[in-house]
Amino acid sequence: MRAMVLRAVRQPLVAEERPDPLPAPGEVRLRVEACAVCRTDLHVVDGDLSDPKLPLIPGHEIVGIVDRVGAGVTTLPVGTRVGAAWLGHSCGKCPYCAGAAENLCDAPVFTGYTRDGGFATHALVDAAFAYPLAHFENPVEAAPLMCAGLIGWRALRMAGDGRRIGLYGFGAAAHILTQICRWQGREVFAFTAKGDDAAQRHALSLGACWAGSSEDAPPAQLDATIIFAPVGGLVPKALAAIRKGGCVVCGGIHMSDIPQFRYALLWGERSVVSVANLTRADAAEFLAIAPRAGVRTTTHVYRLDQANEALADLRAGRFQGAAVLVP
Repeated sequence: MRAMVLRAVRQPLVAEERPDPLPAPGEVRLRVEACAVCRTDLHVVDGDLSDPKLPLIPGHEIVGIVDRVGAGVTTLPVGTRVGAAWLGHSCGKCPYCAGAAENLCDAPVFTGYTRDGGFATHALVDAAFAYPLAHFENPVEAAPLMCAGLIGWRALRMAGDGRRIGLYGFGAAAHILTQICRWQGREVFAFTAKGDDAAQRHALSLGACWAGSSEDAPPAQLDATIIFAPVGGLVPKALAAIRKGGCVVCGGIHMSDIPQFRYALLWGERSVVSVANLTRADAAEFLAIAPRAGVRTTTHVYRLDQANEALADLRAGRFQGAAVLVP
């Protein structure tokens, strides 16, 4: 198989030829059709997340066709299209797994971080963490749903049922979540980097009722905000934008330090919470809703050997929506 491999953090990925992997018991092998490029991949490559498996094939927004099945797998026959996401395995034994919080598992395995991921022509996946995609005919359009969509959905559920939702950082997750919110009848207020007119136009084209700079106050008080940009300085700004009893959800796996802020911003039973990973229940729920909501992802396709270019373009904010690698 062909793969783009991270051999050292803060270094470009290296193209390699490897033997096709063989699935262990309980695993399936995917012939990768598409793998989206996530900001978490940047955090892995740039060294923001400690102790990745090295050498490592990044990528955790995988869509592919099962082409080989390991012993004991009976639910995913060869030829099935499935998706794989960031949480690649949970122990099933710790208090979190026992309490329906496998996203907080004490001994997790993460796709494209602690096990090889989808920047390759083939990938091994725990069959119990593979999501059938029978109703998704376009693998490129489906790939961003495997993280940007799933984490966005979990973040929205944690934000509550409020009508006015602010989204800070209008990238892959926010452009999907805007469509979900509009389908639910909510109002979306999109906050971008100062001067990012392209992102603001994209937000408005997807149904946001307002788009502006993260330096700006929204035209109405918000019920909740979700921060996707990895910028801790946005937390006080997001708190200032919400009503009493409102919630700020930090949707990323990594964020710069949150600066000191006045207690008055938090008072009034406002809250700040983080989203960590996802559960299989989140995936089942979201993948049933996305087609009903008519979600359409904005994608920019790169060849597998252009993975470094895709990462650089994501880092520099050169496109709207999501980058997707295709073998």
